[in-house]
Amino acid sequence: MTSSPPSASPVAVVTGAARGIGLSTTQLFLEQGFTVVMVDRDAPELERVSSALSGTEPLVCDISEPDQVTELARELTQRHGRVDALVNNAGVADFRPLEETDYATWREVMATNLDGVFLTSQAMLPLLKAARGAIVNIASISGLRASTLRVAYGTSKAAIIHLTQQQAAELGEHGIRANCVAPGPVDTKLALAVHTAEIRAAYHDAIPLNRYGSEREIAEVIVFLCSTKASYVTGQVVAADGGFQSTGVGLPAMRNR
Repeated sequence: MTSSPPSASPVAVVTGAARGIGLSTTQLFLEQGFTVVMVDRDAPELERVSSALSGTEPLVCDISEPDQVTELARELTQRHGRVDALVNNAGVADFRPLEETDYATWREVMATNLDGVFLTSQAMLPLLKAARGAIVNIASISGLRASTLRVAYGTSKAAIIHLTQQQAAELGEHGIRANCVAPGPVDTKLALAVHTAEIRAAYHDAIPLNRYGSEREIAEVIVFLCSTKASYVTGQVVAADGGFQSTGVGLPAMRNR
């Protein structure tokens, strides 16, 4: 490990950056002139995508492992000495009924989705304080409204929402803002693979905008919340979901009656 001079450009750290929303967020930060530290536990994929993106620094880390997160913070301290934007995007999903969710599965989901956000945010605090930076945690619409098959996933995302508010309440005096983005259905490769035509049609009916979101659309919200344009916004949850949350339990067939 070698020291590098502090970066002249603002520094963003994006976890789960090798694909999906994390990759789109990385690309948008680059367009805004950031140096982006791409963090992911999938070393081959991280190396593949980062090699094609000038201005990125790939660092392999499993955010559910405290020792790895400590090493990540140490590396960033030596390289940059500051973090202007931390995007806690890394997460895992598991969809099964409550009675089939064993403790090992529960802990696997919580270890990444909740513990990882706590560990990474805590480890980055000195760097965020140095920059008076911003934290954006990625939750899910599943953290705002319950659904079948999401007892571990939905609970972890609901906890992230409250963790964000705790961060905002405590870190504001240091000039650090903390906000949360809760995506609705997004056209990721995973969604395309696991959502049947029937599921997609049902989502389209339930979402006022009648479509899935794109990874880029979610990234736009994330990068905005990290920017000076959101300098007085903290402790907020933005549901980037095409209006899905606003429909509540209302049936699509009854909207116009």
